[in-house]
Amino acid sequence: MTTKELWEKYKKTDDKKTKEQLIIKYIPLVKIVAGRMYNFYGSKIDFEDLIGYGILGLIDSIERFDLTKNIKFETYAQIRIKGTIIDNIRKLDWIPRSLRKKSKDVQNAMQELENKLGYSPTNEELAKHMNMSVNEIEDLLSDISTFNVISLEDTLKGKSEGGIYVRSKEEGPEDIIEKKEIKEILVRAIEKLPDKEQLVISLYYYDELTYKEIGHILELSESRISQIHSKSILKIKNFLFKEGIKAN
Repeated sequence: MTTKELWEKYKKTDDKKTKEQLIIKYIPLVKIVAGRMYNFYGSKIDFEDLIGYGILGLIDSIERFDLTKNIKFETYAQIRIKGTIIDNIRKLDWIPRSLRKKSKDVQNAMQELENKLGYSPTNEELAKHMNMSVNEIEDLLSDISTFNVISLEDTLKGKSEGGIYVRSKEEGPEDIIEKKEIKEILVRAIEKLPDKEQLVISLYYYDELTYKEIGHILELSESRISQIHSKSILKIKNFLFKEGIKAN
């Protein structure tokens, strides 16, 4: 039976065995998403746990997927799988308050300097403003990378289901317009980033490369890519804040 036939049979009959076949077919997709997220959470959570959370997202995706919509299941499912993994990790609440405070301190410092200088501060300018060495700033950016991404996810997820690109069946015209506006603001925020930061964001989120793979392309270390990514997310959060979208 082809994939199309499996989908048609499941949606018509809600047959459990057909559903199980679909789950088995798309398990590799869960492993891909979990593998990428393990870069962030590997020191805090087992890979098998990420797979388990991802499978919950996959099952939810299969149950909710609308065959009549002009969207690939893989695209739809990846967003929900990632969202489910993040939701479950968030419940563990392993991010210490000190890390949250550090992230907020750096974000505020960047915002203050940007207002004063008229451009995004360099690491050297940021270090001087915060009375830290450049090495300390770079280490700090690496340390808060995970929290920055989760915080941005929270901000965008508050406006949608697992990301700004998914529409729920209950949405009204106002919700759809709001998501479109947020997407446009996010695009503008990314366009304001320096070329290297735009490239890191593009390679990570659109080409789905790991820090190691991006580092190989740019001839930089994984930790340096993590720093660039972290700083980019803080800039995006500050831009969203200026546009009236409060980031956590």
